[in-house]
Parts: sequence; structure tokens; C-alpha cells
Amino acid sequence: MGNRAQLLHMLQGNAAAIQAFGVLKLGVFGSFARDTAKPESDVDLFVDFLPERKTLKTLLGLSRFLEALLGRKVELVTPGALNPFTGKYILDEVRYVSLAA
Repeated sequence: MGNRAQLLHMLQGNAAAIQAFGVLKLGVFGSFARDTAKPESDVDLFVDFLPERKTLKTLLGLSRFLEALLGRKVELVTPGALNPFTGKYILDEVRYVSLAA
């Protein structure tokens, strides 16, 4: 998995497993969204959960699942973690993954 198209395809192909964590929305930002990822790049993902599934345990479980799936370090950012300085840039750059069945 080396570019945005491959990443999106891999995530879409695992949509059911991702949704099982209570994920409402999943988006790619950072180097993969810009298609400038290098072999050592991590995967930056913006994730929003169902309110009842918004727990640290769920976040860590999803992170471990995605790291195993993608074979890369994954950084998950939730809407609540966005700050006024960087949040706008993340939201402007994010490329959402289609999780529809």
C-alpha cells in the first residue's frame, strides 16, 4: 500500500470490519491524502464514532486493527481532538472513505 488510491481501496474493502467498531465516518488526511506518502509515512485518519461507541477501548482497538491491516503506524484523530489551529487544515484536506455497503 503506497498511495492514496491503494489506501482507500484497502479501507473500503474492509468497511464492514471498520463499521463494527462503531465508525460513522472515516477520512484520510496528511501525506496519503496529498499523495506524497513515503515508505516511512504513517497513515493519518480522521474518525468519528457512534456516540455510544466513543471510548478509549474502541479507539485503541480500531487503531490496532488498522495498523495490522495496513502494515503501517496509524494516527487516529477524532472531531473532539481537533484544535483551532490545525483543525481547519485537517478538515480541508480530509478525503472520506466510502463505508456504504
